[in-house]
Amino acid sequence: MSAYVIVFLVLLAVWIAAGRYFATRPAIAKTLSRWGHILLPLVLIGLGVLILIEGGAFGL
Repeated sequence: MSAYVIVFLVLLAVWIAAGRYFATRPAIAKTLSRWGHILLPLVLIGLGVLILIEGGAFGL
C-alpha cells in the first residue's frame, strides 16, 4: 500500500512541476488566460465521456 502512496505523490509532483513550467511560459500563460475558461470545461467533459465509454456505461 505504501508503494501506491509513494508513486501517487511522485507523479503528483511531476504534474505540479509540469503545470508550473507551462504556466510560466509567456505564450502559454497568455493563451491559458484568454482561453482557459473554455478549454478546461471541454477537457473535463471529454475526460468524463471517455471514462464513461471505457467503463462500459453505455453498453446494453
